[in-house]
Amino acid sequence: MIEKGFSQPTDRIKRLKDQILNARPHVESERAVLVTEAFKASEGLPAITRRAKAAEKIFNELPVTIRDDELIVGSITKNPRSTEICPEFSFDWVEAEFDTMANRVADPFEIPKETAAELHEAFKYWPGKTTSDLASSYMSKEAKDCQAAGVFTVGNYFYGGVGHVCVDYGKILDEGFRGVIADAVMELEKLDPMDPASIRKEQFYNAVIVSYSAAINFAHRYAAKAAELAEAESNPTRKAELEQIAKNCTRVPEHGARTFWEACQAMWFVQCMLQIESSGHSISPGRFDQYMNPFLQADSSIDRAFAQELIDCIWIKLNDVNKTRDEVSAQAFAGYAVFQNLCVGGQTPDGLDATNEVSYMCMEAVSHVRLPAPSFSIRVWQGSPDAFLYRAAEVVRLGLGVPAVYNDEVIIPSLQNRGVSLEDARDYGIVGCVEPQAIHKTEGWHDAAFFNVAKVMEITMNAGKVGDQQLGPVTKPMTEWASIDDFYEAYQAQMSYFVRYLVEADNCVDLAHAERAPLPFQSAMVDDCMGRGMSVQEGGAIYNFTGPQAFGVADTGDSVYAMKKFVFDDKKISIAELKEALDANFGMAVGEANPAAAMKGDMTEERVYAAVQKVLAHSGSTDVATLKNEVYATLANDTGGPADTSKFAQIQRLLDSAPAFGNDIDAVDLIARRCAQTYCKEVEKYTNPRGGQFQAGIYPVSANVLFGKDVSALPDGRPAKAPLADGVSPRQGKDVNGPTAAANSVAKLDHFIASNGTLYNQKFLPSALEGDSGLQNFASLVRSYFDHKGMHVQFNVIDRDTLIEAQKNPDAHKDLVVRVAGYSAQFVVLAKEVQDDIISRTEQKF
Repeated sequence: MIEKGFSQPTDRIKRLKDQILNARPHVESERAVLVTEAFKASEGLPAITRRAKAAEKIFNELPVTIRDDELIVGSITKNPRSTEICPEFSFDWVEAEFDTMANRVADPFEIPKETAAELHEAFKYWPGKTTSDLASSYMSKEAKDCQAAGVFTVGNYFYGGVGHVCVDYGKILDEGFRGVIADAVMELEKLDPMDPASIRKEQFYNAVIVSYSAAINFAHRYAAKAAELAEAESNPTRKAELEQIAKNCTRVPEHGARTFWEACQAMWFVQCMLQIESSGHSISPGRFDQYMNPFLQADSSIDRAFAQELIDCIWIKLNDVNKTRDEVSAQAFAGYAVFQNLCVGGQTPDGLDATNEVSYMCMEAVSHVRLPAPSFSIRVWQGSPDAFLYRAAEVVRLGLGVPAVYNDEVIIPSLQNRGVSLEDARDYGIVGCVEPQAIHKTEGWHDAAFFNVAKVMEITMNAGKVGDQQLGPVTKPMTEWASIDDFYEAYQAQMSYFVRYLVEADNCVDLAHAERAPLPFQSAMVDDCMGRGMSVQEGGAIYNFTGPQAFGVADTGDSVYAMKKFVFDDKKISIAELKEALDANFGMAVGEANPAAAMKGDMTEERVYAAVQKVLAHSGSTDVATLKNEVYATLANDTGGPADTSKFAQIQRLLDSAPAFGNDIDAVDLIARRCAQTYCKEVEKYTNPRGGQFQAGIYPVSANVLFGKDVSALPDGRPAKAPLADGVSPRQGKDVNGPTAAANSVAKLDHFIASNGTLYNQKFLPSALEGDSGLQNFASLVRSYFDHKGMHVQFNVIDRDTLIEAQKNPDAHKDLVVRVAGYSAQFVVLAKEVQDDIISRTEQKF
């Protein structure tokens, strides 16, 4: 038997989970008020000093909260699953949403009136002083116009902190914050007063000492709070827990951990304080099993069931972290996503298998907690034990969308190709959605921008125009294209132009963070900031990258293939006819299927029902828009009249009939590969202000839905404003030849060049993974996909009917968690259009 099943969570974990599920996220004001007071008091001082004094004030004065049942303590907010505001990055969007954030479509937050009043008062200080203000002042009109037109957006770091980092948790567990302070003192003593660089280095080291001294006090405040609660506690079991929590917080993270419980507490304090220092998301715990397992093995006194409960408590705490964004960005990151990626398995730096006891305990924690965080990942290589992959398959079968699975055989050489050493590449972790990095040595600027490849396709077809605006360079009009080579030439010119301004916009924001938001607390845990005497934001990390991600690859590839086949090869339609149909959105109202052909005859209920039944019985599609068109066409045929009275609808059906990416057809797949490579090769031509290289990724978060609204009709038959394909996945409903064929298509993309990460979603019916045979089939699919050089794959295991039922009755399905993109989320909190996108994904079976 391969199946093992999972144990049940403790009652404590069930209660802590309910706190998260039943929480109504709030915006809180304490951090905003404290950072504003700190900055007012530090006018005229260097930026790094001001940031240290801000951290000092926050760590010393932020309210201390210990929730019922907690064994691991440390909270960013008073209320569960709530958020603080960081006005030093941006603030005006918050004020603009005081009255609407509680009721917006995606990720609503309550803002009590007294909180809004406190924030309003704090915000008065910040006009002209934020990182977004500075970045905007650097940015050209052309870069701003490109963003306004929906070609790309750099809003992620424009509005907030960068995050997207994995720090050296292991060092803190071993040496504590006192070890960091000792390093800073030693570096100060080594400074040469004759070296001009020593002036700024001295400011950096002093900032580290100030920040870490306050961070120690933050933990001691929790020790005092736990002792206070213990004194008043009448339950002897809870009293003993609180007394031990007080001892733990007195010891760590000031000093190195001695027990597994202390190690868990120290790890969480690091995670919590990183979030408090800045508003960055995707602050990722990295290779948790590698730095935690030594403490488990060395702790001879701990019961394994209690050790498991401690890990489960960390899982709960990771779900307590939340972040609010502006209304538009919230739609792109739908589901209260914070992207704290925790990774297990893979290889050691010297190339041996890294799987250990904690690797499996993390999988058990997933089964116990069953909440969206962390973004749980596993690394797989040729030396990974089959038992490890089978156990991961059992976790996948739970239907939570985790673990995401990563291929060492692609990622390690792709990192080496970017200049990462072999040992550091083998020690990679996953950050955020799907982004690999050399842990605690990298400032990757992953997720630096969303780039809409399909929008560039649209602009190419309009000779550089968006509407009446000449946004890109003037290229040959579509109606003058004599071959598909004319398209490629124009596409290359447009891509070169827009990537150039993407890079400019990213670098403007990058410069602004270096000047106004250097982070001393974070930087001291990233190599080699201490050796170089500068922050991560100024280039202190060993490896520096900027990683913008693309989406719309499958849509573009399918469009180019359909155009090549029906216009230039088979000559079924002319290029002018295609352009006319696209401009007319195939004769549809925007976002609707074309009912023109269905209007003949009597539109009785019986006739419509019969057409729907006929389509459902024979259609291979799960895409709602496609199914609508097929129903309309069936109604037209049933009248005995022509299949369609609209030539535009005929053209759309012709285009939609083309073979699509996701079916293991080289003629289609290699076109998608070329379209993606065009983007990736343009991106990697550029460097950033930290002395590092740009590297491309292909993943969407949930932006494929939001930014699909900016894209008009495409030659693959997709109507205007419809969602785009997510990541490197095929278009919804188009991968009809089974999961292996779909995976083979995706593997043909150049995952090595997309070294910032690629994202592939597959969706399975639960029956496909039943029993030992289901687990074996799953493992074989992953191994085969990775043998073909795919980088990443993740799975939803759920049926369409369950999702539709949850959509109708959300209160009964609060604990339904699904994979959205590079993260999981509660299904019922997603915007309906994102829910529909997940429902429409192809349901695979073996």
